[in-house]
Amino acid sequence: MRLTDRAIINIKPSDKLEKYYDGAGLHLAVLPSGVKSWRYSYRFRSKQKLLTIGEYPVISLKKAREKLADAKRLLADGIDPAEHKQSMKRMDTEAVENSFEMVAKEWHLKYRDTWTPKHGDDIWGRLYKNVLVHMGSESIGTIKPWDLLKVLRRIEARGALEQAHRVMQICGNVFRYAVATGRAERDITSDLRGAIPPKRVKHHASLTEPKQVGQLLRVIQEYKGNLVVACALQLSPLVFCGLASCGVPSGARLISTARSGAFPLNA
Repeated sequence: MRLTDRAIINIKPSDKLEKYYDGAGLHLAVLPSGVKSWRYSYRFRSKQKLLTIGEYPVISLKKAREKLADAKRLLADGIDPAEHKQSMKRMDTEAVENSFEMVAKEWHLKYRDTWTPKHGDDIWGRLYKNVLVHMGSESIGTIKPWDLLKVLRRIEARGALEQAHRVMQICGNVFRYAVATGRAERDITSDLRGAIPPKRVKHHASLTEPKQVGQLLRVIQEYKGNLVVACALQLSPLVFCGLASCGVPSGARLISTARSGAFPLNA
């Protein structure tokens, strides 16, 4: 006799697992704890198998019968329903782990200690506000250049060209990290070179006063951020050019003169 909704509601748990059959291998397993679980008993390649469909009442009697029909169709195609269910779970898990957002988080966490806290926050803020809200859930290996271009166009439409270029550069780092970790085949940002107008260059005023140069050297000495940046900053005064015409010595002579007191580093 097939089950009914009223009969299922009236089933009470006992001190051992009880099975109530609906037909065609579908039955309701009632545990001593009171949990009622739909299960399907079947044979696949001469082996007895069991597929757990889900708990009642989340899975109603009608829904359980629909899932039974789905399982029978898989069997007719030579597919094990239980293995198919596990395969789908793995695919869902991989889809989450390989999403652009998860890869970006992993990349950001890996390199966070190489940046100042403010710079790290700025990078994540640009990604979160401009990219993740639009394609964060997409599998990074399936994102196409035009998908990212749509995101960049939104930034460009706000008149934030420099921001658009920065976001594309950050995304390039994420894609290259995905390639290195086997979750993408290539960095798609290479296809977008020239797709965004060049950012407007704002030239800074040149230093012409010795006191200003001294202030610059003090700032360079006091910099405590990224080691590579610090080394580059300390090297830059040694290759200063264009200052001689202003009466300011260049290169090593500039450092020597500054340390001698002409450009007061401690003023």
